[in-house]
Amino acid sequence: MLHLRVIAPADLRDDVIEVLRGEVGVANLLLHPGAALEPEGDEITADIARECANDLIRRLKDLDVQHRGAITLEILDTVLSTRAHRAEDRAEGDPADAVVWDELIGRTREESTLSVTFVLFLTLACLLTAIGVVTDSTVTVVGAMVLGPEFGPLAALSVALVQRRLNLARRAALALVVGFPIAMGITALATASAEAVGWLTPDSVANVHEVDFIFKVGPLSFVVALLAGAAGMLSLVSARATGLVGVFISVYTVTAAGFAVVAATVGQWDVAAKSALQLVVNLVGIVIAGVLVLVLRPKGRWVPHSAKA
Repeated sequence: MLHLRVIAPADLRDDVIEVLRGEVGVANLLLHPGAALEPEGDEITADIARECANDLIRRLKDLDVQHRGAITLEILDTVLSTRAHRAEDRAEGDPADAVVWDELIGRTREESTLSVTFVLFLTLACLLTAIGVVTDSTVTVVGAMVLGPEFGPLAALSVALVQRRLNLARRAALALVVGFPIAMGITALATASAEAVGWLTPDSVANVHEVDFIFKVGPLSFVVALLAGAAGMLSLVSARATGLVGVFISVYTVTAAGFAVVAATVGQWDVAAKSALQLVVNLVGIVIAGVLVLVLRPKGRWVPHSAKA
């Protein structure tokens, strides 16, 4: 279940309570008159079933609560309440299948923000890939896959397409369009330096055997990207982070970018082109899979809300 907290001005108190009382999936409704100081108003809390969260939030937004006060949601790991369990049973649908759109949008927005940390993780992943190529080490390449943060913006793009959130799409696209060139540029400088001191030669790329799967593009590359993207989106909507690890070590996004840089730096343009194609195939496949999961999964009581809400 979710814990809902609403801060609303006094003139909206009765309307908010009416909305909450009219929902079968609401339990443990509390009112704290005048508890909020900034913004001034009442604090109203309740435990709600995930299945009814979208409809409930939409109705609260129709009251303009999000602008005149605040609406916050918190995931409850343990609830010992017969009333809450009955409310969850009465709500239509299954909690595991319920996508709380505002929660998902908030998570993907945070994970798709272009920041110094995002660029650093992306750069470190590309550099690890470069080392994995030089040493022909699968373990190092897998470590780069896990370290790469690129799934966040890709998931955000999927959510933005389904919910028609232009601002979220711009934020995610900015993170990818700016982040990858910076990470690849730094990796190119590091690769050129390694070549200058003799640590790297064209043969280092031409004779790899353990990590050559990165630039071997075929129909299965797209299938893997689709399956991994679907698993990743399911992990996000069900809040099962363990599934994301499997996604990170199943796709060749950041590793393909790193391999393309290394190959291009030493003049192996054929390998560089194949790695770049692998990067594009995985980026597109993950986004398509994310969209399909969000569109085709059970929707329960989902009621679409306007992008302006």
